[in-house]
Amino acid sequence: MTSPATAKQDTSMPTAELTPDPSSKSMVQAQQILTDVFGYGSFRDPQDRIISSVTDGQDALVLMPTGGGKSLCFQIPALIREGTAIVVSPLIALMQDQVVALKQNGVSAACLNSSLEADVAQAVEQQFLAGELDLLYVAPERLLTSRFLSLMKQARLALVAIDEAHCVSQWGHDFRPEYAQLSVLHERFPDVPRIALTATADQRTREEIIERLDLGNAELFISSFDRPNIRYAISGKVNAKQRLLKFIQANHDGAAGIVYCLSRKRVESFAEYLSDNGCRALPYHAGLNSKTREKNQAEFLQGEGVIMVATIAFGMGIDKPNVRFVAHMDLPKSIEAYYQETGRAGRDGLASNAWMTYGLQDVIQQREWIDQSEAPDLIKRVEHDKLNALLGLCETIHCRRQLLLKHFDEDMKEACGNCDTCLGDVETWDATEAARKALS
Repeated sequence: MTSPATAKQDTSMPTAELTPDPSSKSMVQAQQILTDVFGYGSFRDPQDRIISSVTDGQDALVLMPTGGGKSLCFQIPALIREGTAIVVSPLIALMQDQVVALKQNGVSAACLNSSLEADVAQAVEQQFLAGELDLLYVAPERLLTSRFLSLMKQARLALVAIDEAHCVSQWGHDFRPEYAQLSVLHERFPDVPRIALTATADQRTREEIIERLDLGNAELFISSFDRPNIRYAISGKVNAKQRLLKFIQANHDGAAGIVYCLSRKRVESFAEYLSDNGCRALPYHAGLNSKTREKNQAEFLQGEGVIMVATIAFGMGIDKPNVRFVAHMDLPKSIEAYYQETGRAGRDGLASNAWMTYGLQDVIQQREWIDQSEAPDLIKRVEHDKLNALLGLCETIHCRRQLLLKHFDEDMKEACGNCDTCLGDVETWDATEAARKALS
């Protein structure tokens, strides 16, 4: 590896808006790595600005949609700066997939998690201390142990990347208590740049990420959350299985897709139904043994035209560019969850579909789960608010994309023309009389 650019920038300046000098030493290196290692010809905005900032030693908070190329924003600085980049990742499958991809590109990468045998984990630790790794992926639980923090003290660190940073927020849809303790990184390693990344964070969640991770001086990079290649469609839950099959046959026959269901039983039922009707459909849920889950996931990733029918435990970090559709057969918990899950479609930029059915029973079930949880009353109120916001998206007669983006504080002036409401595929009716009857 080559020496890093060590000059600190004035954090009072709006550097996140500045275009880096493509002729600077670090950006020449970054462009060469982008082409030679990862096979891309040019950066997407704002990848180059993020990479320049982190390479120069600045902290950064990056909000970028799924498929926007977040990983490159820390992987390339890791290859420019001296030392090993620590990547905090919440899921074993997620870190394993990224490590495999990096190794295929000739990058020295490894992971430390509970799936490793003791001797293998010890060998990875020795590689880390010897400076032989460019990137080391670690679960937050492992990073917070006194043993690993001691190893970090002994090693040379290039940077720390905190992936899926929304997990730090109590207001987020995927809260992980261990993430809330990651402020220890700034306390113990104040001179090591940190980059926090997420694809789903509203204003409240962003504020908590900054506060909990002590990123008050970080540069903020917010990309558009719009995924124009995805067509959104939401309808009532009537004849759901038949309509799903008809949707697949009409739009994505022989294509890869993901079908989300809330329960294991529904996963099995939908997978069996689709298989019986000519689709290559496989189940994925926590009730299956690990070997079956791994086999089904591998077949989905490596095969063609495989449909994965799954609970929401499946999908985070899945890097399959040609997923042509994501279908929800039950209501998700929030707009953030819906956006993240639908974002697994169309990562290659080609036309894709986000298709969902929902019903009154979904709403009742979600509300019961919230009320019966052991969360504090304040968190329950927030979760009810998030569910209500999602219902607003489901029931709107206006452009769904406008409402979806507004939730992430992004203003879209014109209707998108690529959702069911814009295309006139949604039936509307005067509910005045029905509402009166319901209220009575």
